[in-house]
Amino acid sequence: MATSETHVLAYPFPSSGHVIPLIDLSKALVSRGVQVTVLITPHNQPLIPTNFSPLLQTLLLPAPIFPNPNRNRLVALVTFMRQNHYPVILNWAQAQPTPPSLILSDFFLGWTRLLARDLHVPRLVFSPSGAFALSVSNSLWRDLPQIDNPHDPNAVVSFPNLPNSPVYPWWQITHQFRESPRGSVEWEFHVENARFNIHSDGVVFNSFTELERVYLDSMKKELGHERVWAVGPVLPLSSSSPEERGGSSAVSRHDIMGFLDPRDDCSVVYVCFGSRTFLTCYQMEVLTRALEMSGVSFVLSVGVAKSEEHGKVPWGFADRVRGRGFVIEGWAPQLEILGHRSVGAFLTHCGWNSVLEGLVCGVVMLTWPMGADQYTNAKLLVDELGVAVGAAEGEKVPEAAELGKRIERALGSTKQRVRAEELRNAALRAVGEGGSSQKELDAMLRFVAEVKGAA
Repeated sequence: MATSETHVLAYPFPSSGHVIPLIDLSKALVSRGVQVTVLITPHNQPLIPTNFSPLLQTLLLPAPIFPNPNRNRLVALVTFMRQNHYPVILNWAQAQPTPPSLILSDFFLGWTRLLARDLHVPRLVFSPSGAFALSVSNSLWRDLPQIDNPHDPNAVVSFPNLPNSPVYPWWQITHQFRESPRGSVEWEFHVENARFNIHSDGVVFNSFTELERVYLDSMKKELGHERVWAVGPVLPLSSSSPEERGGSSAVSRHDIMGFLDPRDDCSVVYVCFGSRTFLTCYQMEVLTRALEMSGVSFVLSVGVAKSEEHGKVPWGFADRVRGRGFVIEGWAPQLEILGHRSVGAFLTHCGWNSVLEGLVCGVVMLTWPMGADQYTNAKLLVDELGVAVGAAEGEKVPEAAELGKRIERALGSTKQRVRAEELRNAALRAVGEGGSSQKELDAMLRFVAEVKGAA
């Protein structure tokens, strides 16, 4: 059993979608008596709960600086962290009365395998994406699949070594792969990062066995060991103040509950594209027209536009849908909204955090992936799990009338709703006492204890 002598360094990639699930996992570790130090940058420090437990501490690291605006932002950010955080963490860790037992770091931070080597501790990859998505990413950068015509956006990229042999059109493959010239600094960065992750000591997924069993088993086979743990969903399912998770809500709980409470069960669609995805002007126009034409009740959550390219809610829209539509511009208490009995469908960009929140709330999902792992997640939801229906894909958007019909059909979809309830129950069993995710987390900590005991 873990004790406070087990000291985990939790190192997220500094983006809210990566920080929040690792914080949730850190809380679960603390509940097992593990000391956790979260390595955080100033911008994301407000995401760390204060006074949660003396076992949950933080180490504030230098804020990233980007002197070259023309450089790939992901590569520049991770390179800065490697060059500037590495010595700070190393010196700090070596001076601690309870030295680190483990580095649990985001899959973008593959270089921390070298830091773990210097500290003589294991490094586990934390994947804020699912096992299916990471399998595709690993295969992409390990096998470097070729296509006949990279100028054809519909050219097919296949992954025959993965379960169900998924295929994707070229335009759905991550832009990091499509746009990085082979042999360039950016290209070599991604290849090296994948190699670091593949050769680390294990992988921890924010997923659960019943959801992705075939891909978890495949990952173990590919890596050649059993150190693959599905410990999710790492969500605060019984939080007393869920709207504070990740940020302060742009609306009061009183107002949003006042809108939802009078509605019939499963009669409202919730629309949100995450904290970092912004619709284009055209996408926003089609979406708002579709909601207006559909006649359904809805909650629309959108980010505050930061440039002219970001679509804004049309002037007068909120007035025209008043009484059946509720518009939130800014951070929304998503988990609380999805968990309300009146919400029956969720139009989502298919970011993994949103996918898991939709699953644990048992809602039918409408998929509108935009990039990154979202096309893989959408394929999983629609084609394999049967819990979702397709709404749109990136810039491939149906006419507003058709999109409105798809939203209406999703609210009335009995087949998908039954499956959504089954998966909700499976997720709750996984994180409940004696559930698969609880057992997996215990197994991960036993591995850490064994490595520490053998040192």
